[in-house]
Amino acid sequence: MRIARYAAPATTGGPAEVSFGVVEGAGNDPSSLEVAEVAGHPFAPLTFTGVRHPLSSVRLLAPVLPSKVVCIGKNYADHVVEMGGPVPQSPVVFLKPSTSVIGPGDPIVLPRNSSHVDHEAELGIVIGRLCREVPAAKALEVVLGYTCGNDVTARDHQQADGQWTRGKSHDSFCPLGPWVETDLDVSDVGVQCAVDGEVRQNGRTAQLIHDVPTIIEWVTAFMTLLPGDVILTGTPAGVGPLVPGNAVTVLVEGIGPLTNPVVRR
Repeated sequence: MRIARYAAPATTGGPAEVSFGVVEGAGNDPSSLEVAEVAGHPFAPLTFTGVRHPLSSVRLLAPVLPSKVVCIGKNYADHVVEMGGPVPQSPVVFLKPSTSVIGPGDPIVLPRNSSHVDHEAELGIVIGRLCREVPAAKALEVVLGYTCGNDVTARDHQQADGQWTRGKSHDSFCPLGPWVETDLDVSDVGVQCAVDGEVRQNGRTAQLIHDVPTIIEWVTAFMTLLPGDVILTGTPAGVGPLVPGNAVTVLVEGIGPLTNPVVRR
């Protein structure tokens, strides 16, 4: 099941109405898909309102509004090599704020005072219920589904600061979408990034140093996760710079694509 969050034209001529819905149809071509509106949110049993829209007539938004985005760094060995340093024995965790989240088609805005901003394609885990101290054996029970994520990074800020908060936290530095796929085995799926159609990153989740259940167990050992929170699981090798005018696309096999234009503030 593909769960989307979208803005549809208001029937009364007012502002667009934001809803959750289930995307129905085969493939990813919006012209052949519909979205069936659900009442309320997707973190409870779904109730359909009967309202349907052609997907091409609505604007997809970030599929969830997380209270926080928890990120796992250096989780592909080939990316560790390209960035330098040893392979971590335990997951490396950092946060991106909720204000960094944008949706499909929204612009990634390059900061005025940064000269080096990289893309980082990632599988995103969407948490489905409040959870704490979840053992790996039960980790998938707290997962609503999965989405595409882009851990956009001002590399020069990250290197200058000696820690990652500023470089990872700029507004628009966490594209998510286009929807949440609830029925997907992510033990071995492709994770790609293309810029202007040129593939730069091409990895598989089977290469993760710490897999999805391990990550959930590690994070929830010290942090409560709320419904809609997102965990980004790390990026494969091939990270590279973005410049104004680029279009960057993240594609996780079975989800996506997630495409965002790049502009300068």
